[in-house]
Amino acid sequence: MRRNYIVKPLSKLGVTEITGLDVSEPFDDDLARDIKALWHDAGGALIFRDQTLTPQQHIDFSRNFGPLFGGPEGVPLQDTVSRYIHPDHPEIYRVSNQVDEDGVPRGRKSAGTYWHSDVSFRENPAAASILHAKQIPEVGGDTLFASGQAAYAGLSDAMKTLLAPLSAVHDFAVAAATQYAKPIVIQKDFDGANQTIHPVVRTHHDTAAKSLFVNPGFTSHLDGFDKQESDAILGGLYAHMTRPEYIYRHHWQDRDLVMWDNRLFMHYAIEDYGDEPRYMERTTVIGERPH
Repeated sequence: MRRNYIVKPLSKLGVTEITGLDVSEPFDDDLARDIKALWHDAGGALIFRDQTLTPQQHIDFSRNFGPLFGGPEGVPLQDTVSRYIHPDHPEIYRVSNQVDEDGVPRGRKSAGTYWHSDVSFRENPAAASILHAKQIPEVGGDTLFASGQAAYAGLSDAMKTLLAPLSAVHDFAVAAATQYAKPIVIQKDFDGANQTIHPVVRTHHDTAAKSLFVNPGFTSHLDGFDKQESDAILGGLYAHMTRPEYIYRHHWQDRDLVMWDNRLFMHYAIEDYGDEPRYMERTTVIGERPH
């Protein structure tokens, strides 16, 4: 395993580039600790350049950071997206605008085309998402990352005090009703099977950093508020969280592997590349219950 890798900050929001490290090789305990520490110290997003990975190597690397959705831990993703899981590797979710030879979509083209934090509707939502660029369009297809940590720091003390005791309902049905192709949505997505309540202000399990933990994609409403009140508060928070100074725009390079902390970032995949091929594979590390 090469250890003379180069670390370069890309954004004050906590985004760091790593070159010269081949993550397809097994990590020993020391290197795994070093990369995890860098991930936390740098602020939650690492860009590993020039990675050529098989699905199993992708999975093996991801397991350095915790158990995976779809793995033997027995935590599957919701049924609606099961058709986009890799047929031989249930830990891998596929994002693609291409179809297989038999005409079946390789993945979901419009995955993530709205602001969200992965799997926030679960009691134990995602810690890390690790997305590998297998095929990228010549133009377009960037991903936006909005820092909930920076957005929280930018709030007034009065707003921080107001938000401190609040919780919000996260529900997969919010996205299922608007963003997913209606024929593949099942009733269970609307009956509370993928719904939970989390604090609006989250304290990071490993770093104690505070961040805003709501997102337009999956947050339904503030617990205990009527709809008009909830919409007003959440709408103001979303406008604040997506101010340009809190956003990093990632322009994908071939074979990028991007690992981000869903406890600190929400993201948005820009669908502006037409019919140009785009194919990504993602693993998702299961996190702890937010507090």
